[in-house]
Amino acid sequence: MPSELSPSVQFILQLGLLIVFTRIGGYWLRRWFRLPGVIGELLVGVGIGPYALGKYSWPLVGRLFGLAADGGAVSPELYAVATFASIVLLFLSGLETDLSTFLRYSVAGTMVGLGGVLVSFALGAGCAVWLGLTESWLSPTALFLGATATATSVGISARILSERKKMDSPEGVTILAAAVFDDVLGIIVLAIVVGMVKSAASGGGIAWKDILLISIKAFGFWIGATAVGLLLARRFSKILKYFRSPQAIAALALGFALLLAGISEMAGLAMIIGAYIMGLSLSRTDLVQVIHKEIEGIQNILVPVFFATMGMMVNLSAIVPVLKIGLIYSLLAVLSKAVGCAFPALFCGFNRHGAMRIGVGMVPRGEVALIVAGIGLATGAIEQNVFGISVLMTLITTILGPLFLSGSFENPVSGLRKQPKDGEQMPQVEVELCFASPDMADFMRARIVKAFRQEEFYVYRLSPDTPSYHIRKDDMFFTLEHDGNSVVIRVPKVHETLARLIISEEMVLLRSMLQMGHGKANLDTMEHDLVSCLFTGNGQAQPNSEDEALPADEDE
Repeated sequence: MPSELSPSVQFILQLGLLIVFTRIGGYWLRRWFRLPGVIGELLVGVGIGPYALGKYSWPLVGRLFGLAADGGAVSPELYAVATFASIVLLFLSGLETDLSTFLRYSVAGTMVGLGGVLVSFALGAGCAVWLGLTESWLSPTALFLGATATATSVGISARILSERKKMDSPEGVTILAAAVFDDVLGIIVLAIVVGMVKSAASGGGIAWKDILLISIKAFGFWIGATAVGLLLARRFSKILKYFRSPQAIAALALGFALLLAGISEMAGLAMIIGAYIMGLSLSRTDLVQVIHKEIEGIQNILVPVFFATMGMMVNLSAIVPVLKIGLIYSLLAVLSKAVGCAFPALFCGFNRHGAMRIGVGMVPRGEVALIVAGIGLATGAIEQNVFGISVLMTLITTILGPLFLSGSFENPVSGLRKQPKDGEQMPQVEVELCFASPDMADFMRARIVKAFRQEEFYVYRLSPDTPSYHIRKDDMFFTLEHDGNSVVIRVPKVHETLARLIISEEMVLLRSMLQMGHGKANLDTMEHDLVSCLFTGNGQAQPNSEDEALPADEDE
């Protein structure tokens, strides 16, 4: 490292390179391979990390991504930024959690999600014991491999369901509801695992009595903090509204999320648990979109840096000896979700086709799996080889999951064991709006989403990469998708009138805007004046030849 580069300059260069390369890597994979950008961000981190290209000295800047002074894979400053990004990510995940979906589809979603979590944890922890990574099921290695295997990435599955027009199908709704339960239960499992590991590190062992106490502590903190948050959310939102400024509201909300994350860490749990609880508490207030819009910029910039930082911690030389174990662990991770979620679905009214679709739809892992593994590595609970195994599993399941889910819908047969009778089935109506250009369609999509929110509907965007939405209010459930030049809204027949009325009001407003534009201002003249400024020496527009020149100001 050149002596003229101070630690602050080194950190700025590191952060700048990560931001640039992660955006390029994520864009490249999304555009050419139609894979989630998180894979590209992980691979960028692996490639430029201290165990790959980062260990070499480069002209002018030297060894930017070498091992830190304390022997860690990343510098404390960069790890602090990654930790902050993970808190932002889980805060927004809680903010976007559709609590009504979790409650409305609690039976099927709970059974599917619970089956997937239990089987995944058992096979993940068992893999560590069976393949010789550890001797005890209660060792940190087994616990973290089990906890990492429980995660599910709802955004990846949501994109496939959207492309297949199956978002509001029985399988699609069950997958999304189960994923909500999966996230909640996965966070609680992580809390228990972190508590057990810390107890073992301080006391030299864990007894079943300790496990029970840690579980009670984790559930108690989770339920207590969530209950208080939900009860006080309305009052808290009123306090935030007092500041009126959207920027101030979002900053205060994020600040309290950071405070609760710190309290969660002080209580012996992971910081992301506190952040998720704060987001979940605010998820039922009308400030959701205000907060999300203001913080989205931070998320788009720093969350890819988090994934790249996780990739930088992967020691390729440490993975090679356990590559076989990593592949077996990845295979068990696929089977655990496919079987653990599909089997309960058979008892929830689905046939083997529907159960298989639900099972493979729960296969992809995502950001939560990486966060769990990253916490294990940062606390010293797991080694580099175990962390690499977790990253390998995340990559494989993220690639295979969408392929399996998309292929499962090739056969158009119904996934329900018993078809609903005409009187029982709620007929769906598809309202499709076609526009002259994708830009116009995107503009109207945003207007329609805003209109539903103004009518106190809860609008949930399923993935940042997919313009697909769930729109809910009481017993009403709509879906909205934007594809090219068209916007498609699917609504139950009984609520068709209300949906069409809201949409038609936006169309009337659009027509009024266009008419006002043509009636109150000469758009051709405005365009001519703007362009003419490019050809004048003083930067002032020349009068249109067809119009009279304006009189000069007498004061001049």
